[in-house]
Amino acid sequence: MWNRSHEKTVATVDRAKAEGLGDKLVGFEQMADMVASLQKPRAVIMLVQAGRPVDAVIAGLADLLEPGDLIIDGGNEMYTNTQRRQAELAKKGLLYMGMGVSGGEEGARHGPSMMPGGPREAYERVKPILEKVSAQSDSGPCVTYIGEGGAGNYVKMIHNGIEYGDMQLIAEAYDILKNVGGLSNEELHTTFAEWNSSELESYLIEITATIFTKKDGADFIVDKILDKTGQKGTGRWTIQEAAEHGIPVPTMSAALDARNLSALLDERKAASKLLNGPNPDNVHVDKVALVKQVKAAVRINQIKRRDKRCTGWVLCVCFVFLCSPSHASCLFPCASLAFQLYAAKICSYAQGMNLIRAAGKVNDWKLNLGEIARIWKGGCIIRARFLDRIKTAYDRSADIASLLIDPEFAAEMNERHSALRSVVVLAIGKGVSVGAFSASLAYYDTYRRDRLPANLTQAQRDFFGAHTYERTDKEGSFHTEWAQ
Repeated sequence: MWNRSHEKTVATVDRAKAEGLGDKLVGFEQMADMVASLQKPRAVIMLVQAGRPVDAVIAGLADLLEPGDLIIDGGNEMYTNTQRRQAELAKKGLLYMGMGVSGGEEGARHGPSMMPGGPREAYERVKPILEKVSAQSDSGPCVTYIGEGGAGNYVKMIHNGIEYGDMQLIAEAYDILKNVGGLSNEELHTTFAEWNSSELESYLIEITATIFTKKDGADFIVDKILDKTGQKGTGRWTIQEAAEHGIPVPTMSAALDARNLSALLDERKAASKLLNGPNPDNVHVDKVALVKQVKAAVRINQIKRRDKRCTGWVLCVCFVFLCSPSHASCLFPCASLAFQLYAAKICSYAQGMNLIRAAGKVNDWKLNLGEIARIWKGGCIIRARFLDRIKTAYDRSADIASLLIDPEFAAEMNERHSALRSVVVLAIGKGVSVGAFSASLAYYDTYRRDRLPANLTQAQRDFFGAHTYERTDKEGSFHTEWAQ
């Protein structure tokens, strides 16, 4: 290994030896010495901040490497930069790959999910190594050849966009549970732990449950964290790409908007003193009555679950509090918050997979969407039981237009969309913003309709710009002189 800061190289090698790796990790002070130590044909993986730092390292390596050698960029990079570098290095006889890597610190220590793209011959050369060091799931190593060019970076970029949506949906569920349902951190921990034994089982749900247990003295750490979210750019790139391809991704867009709004902390504090919301008493949630009615709710509402396992009383608590206990007529038809979170996730993943599918066709990457879902099952941040279902859907129909029309997902959305509506209405009534949930619901409602108000939009465009329109009763393009 080599780092421009030799002190970091020394510290890493010393730590590796202390942890029992012996001489398996060797550090070098000079890049040239590291390159000279490698067996030919050489393969070098970079983990460098995107943009100019990557170009700088490549420039140094290119002067030291020989035709046939391989450079792999394992960082988050815009796929167009990867394709540019591939073309430039090909002139020197060097192979270049862009490889998305997901898993954070845990993935780095125990195996990540990896998404390599570029020349097929380059992937085949390092395939045995990548399969060995990647996360291992019940369906095999969490790595596969994605496609030519910048396909690997592209899929990782959309992975991160889906991650944005997932995290925002969980944050909104937390907001509703805490500020509408009045759940304590202990109850929140139990809720998310129970959810992680359901179809919502995932890394993000698991770590969320853990977060609610951690204290700094007598205080819960989560309550002391500043509500101002950071970002590194991949979410923004995803939204830009979606606009470029004309693919709607409203859940991910809402997640990005939420991060941008959270950054306006001083403005929000000032606005909170001036702007009013709904009366907090408009929607009544009686926790005492809620808990008392849990057992009855379980007996009366036999929630049909695919895995036939009850997720426990906390799931049912979420199920009941969506409506006021004083209104028996609306109490039991409501589904659980877990139901609506799952429905929103289906919509979000459908958007992300559609964007990957569209880019694959435009760039002729020949992507295997089922395989992509499979390698996300382990190591990566969005790993979840849910991904098995997505792989199965694409195995049934590799070019399906949307996950929403897969027979199994369609049946689940038909069962759960009412729960999604209930929680959005509840949150709006309490003045709790649920942009990602609302966006998922709007996406579903728009996608399922055979006629939209776009006819009026087309009439307006034709009125002010003579852009023409098509008709439902005859072929061709038409223009109307709207104003006499």
